[in-house]
Amino acid sequence: MHVHILGICGTFMGGIAAIAKAAGHRVTGSDKNVYPPMSTQLEALGIELIQGFDAAQLEPRPDVVVVGNVMTRGAPVIEALLESDIPYTSGPEWLAREVLSGMHVLGVSGTHGKTTTSSILAWILEYAGLNPGFLIGGVPGNFSVSARLGGRKYFVIEADEYDTAFFDKRAKFVHYHSRTIILNNLEFDHADIYENLGAIQKQFHHLVRTIPASGRILWNGADENLKKTLAMGVWTPREAFAREAGADIGWSLDVPEGGDFSKFVVLESGKPAGTVKWDLLGAHNAENALAAIGAARHAGVPVAQSIAALAEFKGVKRRMELRGEARGIAVYDDFAHHPTAIATTLDGLRRKVGSQRIVAVLEARSATMKMGVHRDTLAPSLAVADAVWMFAPPDLGWDAGAVARALGSKGHAATTLDELLKGLLASVRAGDQVLIMSNGGFGGLHGKLLDALSGGEGAKA
Repeated sequence: MHVHILGICGTFMGGIAAIAKAAGHRVTGSDKNVYPPMSTQLEALGIELIQGFDAAQLEPRPDVVVVGNVMTRGAPVIEALLESDIPYTSGPEWLAREVLSGMHVLGVSGTHGKTTTSSILAWILEYAGLNPGFLIGGVPGNFSVSARLGGRKYFVIEADEYDTAFFDKRAKFVHYHSRTIILNNLEFDHADIYENLGAIQKQFHHLVRTIPASGRILWNGADENLKKTLAMGVWTPREAFAREAGADIGWSLDVPEGGDFSKFVVLESGKPAGTVKWDLLGAHNAENALAAIGAARHAGVPVAQSIAALAEFKGVKRRMELRGEARGIAVYDDFAHHPTAIATTLDGLRRKVGSQRIVAVLEARSATMKMGVHRDTLAPSLAVADAVWMFAPPDLGWDAGAVARALGSKGHAATTLDELLKGLLASVRAGDQVLIMSNGGFGGLHGKLLDALSGGEGAKA
């Protein structure tokens, strides 16, 4: 079958392409910006890429066109597709029909932590010899790819609530028919498609309605929004996880006072089940691990085996990833782009580095951030840092500099990347931990900072 993918260079659609190729299909695709690293990865798989969305790419005629949610009416290829009789579908629907049917699907949903939790879960299943397929919105260190077909029995998928396509406004995750589902947390996000928190809760309720009675729901028992969502109706056995033990909490943890969560005891129904020693930091990652342990057990993996797997988990690119060190200054890259994620990431780093100076650098890049939805909660989320730099370009749409001003003397703002780089170079000093946060490439700021610090001769990675 010839599968043509529109919007192929996004992480999700690129993963669809890789899986389709592995399944034996001829795969081609197009995108507005075809560039590395995704373009290089796809071309290495033998996938032909086309720049732009011209209608001519529908010749020769593909058997099916898979439409990414980046596509809108008015694009020449979309208008030509609708005028033709070529079958078309969304990425989630194609994946569900052609790949996931008949498999034990383990979905990971929530406002935060989906990529890390999916990566942990996929690695646990791999460590247990189950050869899982997966499609994750990041690159797990244990695999070096974001998607694979696997052994066609188990499949881990990052199940996000963003809409499916221009012709299907349901959340992506309802398509996957997960048997095991993790509900990590629930907050307001994606303000470009959801009017309020209630609209998102409704989508999560729709997700819960798709989980069979023989399935399992692993949910964050400390999250009030999830409690209210589950109160709308549940037809599947549930297991709650939370940082602290409780009467209704199946999975919790015990960590030494002041610990950075690189070591903690897993508690099953309040009783010790083993000790995790791993490279990750922060309470949020420990909770991610609890969810993955519970989900893996539903797939048949003993708790002790999951704990052993965590000791060899290598993390995820762009999740508190140390990009390099130069002149005694450490530079980290993190995907955090929501106040809660920012606060928990900074808390984890603070627990690791103690009194060393933390310099937080934030680009308000997500659709919700650009709309200014979180402007009033950003400053408190950054309070743990010793210095904060906000990237505040003139076309942002709101005054990100106000966040810096709310932080007093430790807050700074820059309107250009050059200004931001100069400001950082003038203010950082040996021993500083520079945490750069964005859900995009941030103009290569990480590399530019390291290069400048090392005198243009490269940095020690």
